Formats: sequence, C-alpha cells, structure tokens
Amino acid sequence: MALEMFRKEETLAMRKKLIGQSCRLFYSDDPVKIVRARGQYLYDENGKRYLDCISNVQHVGHCHPSITQAATTQMELLNANSRFLHDNIVQYADRLAATLPDKLRVFYFVNSGSEANDLALRLAHQYTQHEDVIVLDHAYHGHLTSLIDISPYKFQKLTGQKEWVHVAPIPDIYRGIFREDHPNPAQAYADTVKDVIDKVHQKGRKVSAFFSESLPSVGGQILLPKGYSTKVAEYVRSAGGVFVADEVQTGFGRVGSHFWAFQLQGDDFSPDIVTMGKPMGNGHPLSCVATTAEIAGAFTANGVEYFNTFGGNPVSCAIGLAVLDVIEKEDLRGNSSRVGGHLLDRLRQLQTKHPIIGDVRGVGLFVGLEMVTDKEQRTPATDAAAQVVRRLKEEYICVSTDGPWENIVKFKPPMCFSMEDADLVADRIHHILTGDWNTYPIALTYYNTFTQTPLCFFFFI
Repeated sequence: MALEMFRKEETLAMRKKLIGQSCRLFYSDDPVKIVRARGQYLYDENGKRYLDCISNVQHVGHCHPSITQAATTQMELLNANSRFLHDNIVQYADRLAATLPDKLRVFYFVNSGSEANDLALRLAHQYTQHEDVIVLDHAYHGHLTSLIDISPYKFQKLTGQKEWVHVAPIPDIYRGIFREDHPNPAQAYADTVKDVIDKVHQKGRKVSAFFSESLPSVGGQILLPKGYSTKVAEYVRSAGGVFVADEVQTGFGRVGSHFWAFQLQGDDFSPDIVTMGKPMGNGHPLSCVATTAEIAGAFTANGVEYFNTFGGNPVSCAIGLAVLDVIEKEDLRGNSSRVGGHLLDRLRQLQTKHPIIGDVRGVGLFVGLEMVTDKEQRTPATDAAAQVVRRLKEEYICVSTDGPWENIVKFKPPMCFSMEDADLVADRIHHILTGDWNTYPIALTYYNTFTQTPLCFFFFI
C-alpha cells in the first residue's frame, strides 16, 4: 500500500514539528523535497531533475538495480542475528581483505561510520594501553560522544578540548602553515605531529593513536602531501601508538587510481586500523573496521565479548558484496579517474578566468573549489561560496560547502557521474560567475587582520 504523499508545505511543517531542529536540511531557507532517484539524479515532487554532486553515500548510484536485487533476494531468504554462522559475512570479509594491505586481515562489521570510528578508538586504547589521541585540526570523525571528543570541528563549539586529545595542524598546502612553495611540506607537517608527541610526553602522558581521514573532507577537501602519513606513522609507532585511517568518506575507489585513499601515500604505507562506512552499502547502513591480528588479539584478550546485533547480518553483507561487484563490473574506479580528471581540468580553466576561484584541488571524484576575495591574501569568500551553492540549486545542481570558513564548494557525487555532468557543472559555474553575477548581489566576507572580526560588504560583480 503506497503511503500518502503530502504537499511540500505540509511535509516541511510536520518536519519542523516532529523532527529535532538540529537535524538540518540542505537549502534550509527553501528545502528540496526529493521523492525518487536513479543514478546521479534526484527528482522532486514535481518531477524536476537535479544533478546530485554530493551524495557520496549512494556510491554506485541511487537505487542501483543490482543493489536492490541483492537486498531483496537475501531479505526474502534470511536476515538473522549476526551470531548465527553464515557465508555472507566471511565471503564479504575475504573480498575486502583482497583490497587491503596484507597485515589488515581482521574485520569487525558495524552499522555506521561513527560506530566504526568508536570501535577503532577502543581497539587502539586496548592494544596500546595508552589514552591520548592526536587528531588534525577541524577534523570530524562522527557524532558519538567519544568521537565528538576527538573532532575539533565539533568540540570547539561544545565542551572544548579534553586533556587526552591533542590537535596537529591540518596539512593544507594552500592555506596552512606550510604551503605549496615549501620544499618538503610532507616532512614539515609530519614534524608538527612529532612536536605534539613530544609535548604529550612532557606532560607524562602516552600516545594511543593518531586518527586522521585519509583525505580530510570537512577540513576542506584536503590532499595530504605524499609521504606525510608514512612519516607520521613512524613517529606515532615509535611513541607506542597506532595509525588509524578514517576512510568513511573516501574509500571504495572514490580516488580512482586506488581503492583506498590512504594508498595515495605510497605502496610502503599501511595504517594499523582502517575504518570504512558511507559508500559500503550504497545507502544501506553498513560499515566496518579492519585491523591487524595483533590488535584484534589484544581486544579479545580483555575478556569482554564484542557484540553487534546488526553488524554483518546477511542482508547487509549481500548488499556490500553487490556494491563491490558493481564497482568492478562498471569500472567505476576508472570512471572516477577519467571524469574526476576532466572536472578538475574544467574547474582549473575557470580558475584562470575568475579571480574569486583561489584553488582547485582533488583526486578522482573528490574535488574542492576554494573561493577567495583576494588571491594574494587568500581571504575566504564564505558568502560568495554560499551564493554559488544557492544559484546552482536554481540550475538544478546540488552541491554544498565545507572547510573551516565554508568557502570550499565540494564535489563528491555518485561514482557514475559522467563527462556530460562534469561539463554541465563547469558551464553553470562559469555562467554564474560571469553574466548572472552582474545582477545578483554577492556578500563578500573580509576579516579584520588583527581581530579576525568578519566585515561583510555587498558588491555587484
């Protein structure tokens, strides 16, 4: 029996009444009501089609028929507690193991990226018997209390920094303390982590883990300089800690050239723990932690059983296996490389034409366009980025912003994104940054050099 379809105004009114207001909508001033989707496209209640540039959860495309069929077939057969013996979980673990370094051969299946990162934290604490964690500035690792504690993006707005949490500079070679003109930014940024470790030891404390997204996303679509993770892992392991790679946003071939974003650091680098999530189930709640036999053994030795009711259930694993099949059969890694490279080329062409585009960076279908009011000072153009997002919505293209100043327009679309989609996005951005902005007022935010107080001016460009 089909559910009753409310008018958009009714849906919005009911949401405001029934759903917590901290659960925010995209385009909160004029939300889009999406009623169906397929591939890289979303459709509203009036049948209008939107190009989806931000749903990195629907990794192989919205409502992919192979994923739907796998879920339906297994659900009709069995969906049981994961403590019953079943083939799907071991077959899925074996398939995942084939994509990872040899030492990462033990898996724990859970239901969300937050659960995965919380478990990784527990594994690190148990294995090292240390407490302190080093994270990158503006990092976000999940919404559980334990993860808010290690997410500067969140805790700086809430309870503040815990004594056992330590923040290292984000390795941003465009805006950070060491930039693109530095002879060895990887070593320089790694040394900042070594400095943090030294300060931890000076306090009589010990490092449990270095926790980092393989490509910081909320931090601004950042590409870590090659060699950074290898050197950081050396410092952290020497201090008795482990290296945790958060692949919740970036895993499963999004970077194109590799299956995991941490592999961009080189063949000689392997984390001690890898967490994965969003893309795994193509929208179905499925996530995982992969680690070494030694770390898993220490976790078992504590004598406390780890149990997750739904993690690794037959339906979830059937969906996960189907996602891996689609990635391979449809060459979505290759598509990510080709289309992502084309999108980067098109955006870099726009960068030469529009001074408000300060930087274009990315790999595969992980792309950021950073907007600035002054290219030399690299002043964040926060309001202009928000205006681009609003205008693209009017062109039926869904994007969003990220970064400490929300001045980076980010692109993490489904992996079936096409060359034509990339051209459409670039063409529409060019259109917005030229003719359209002759008639649209743009609020540009400048910051007082000494007080960092935002000063807002409106211009007609």
